[in-house]
Amino acid sequence: MFIRALCLLLLALNIGAGLWLYFAPPASRAPSGPTDAGVPKLVLLSETERGAAAPIAEMASPPETPADLRRDVCASIGPFATQADVRTALNALAPLVSRVQYREVQVNELRGSWVYLPAPPNREQALEMARQLSNKGVHDYYVVTAGDQSNTISLGVFRDAVNAEKRRSEISALGFKPEVTQRSDNVPEYFIDYAQNGTQAPDWRAHLPAGTDLHQGPIDCF
Repeated sequence: MFIRALCLLLLALNIGAGLWLYFAPPASRAPSGPTDAGVPKLVLLSETERGAAAPIAEMASPPETPADLRRDVCASIGPFATQADVRTALNALAPLVSRVQYREVQVNELRGSWVYLPAPPNREQALEMARQLSNKGVHDYYVVTAGDQSNTISLGVFRDAVNAEKRRSEISALGFKPEVTQRSDNVPEYFIDYAQNGTQAPDWRAHLPAGTDLHQGPIDCF
């Protein structure tokens, strides 16, 4: 009897708790804020279009007028040997001038003088000429095996033209007919162009590493 009454009591309590949860009003929730303090609220693009237009940011300095542009003086500094040198100079000059840019120029640089015996008609004759050189005590030569200069007998490349001419004379004295030609390659050089409003040019040498062999010349403004 006691157990039956206890079961009925527990059943009544469960029914009462269920009815209270079902009919109880929902608890109000406070709106959640940003995850971290100071983080601005996320605003959708559509919301900004419906709202007031955002204010236009002010420029750090007013743009140059046509009159200002007419007073610009432009010059070029260089040549710089590497792009790293250019970056260093750009960082130093940018705060001193109105506008600055860099450009790359390909120049033909002399690499030395090449002394050689012109190629004979075929490989066999080239090898025979090489044996004649060896028999006369000349061992520092090279028979070109491929390319446009195939079968040419190279006798050396000299940076100093005087040494190249001396080599040519030595081989000529042995009864051969060597020739000398200049060898050159295209190499890049870099220049920095700047524009300065007014006639006072910046003291760019004071802002660049000492010992750099640079020159300045006038150019048309860009």
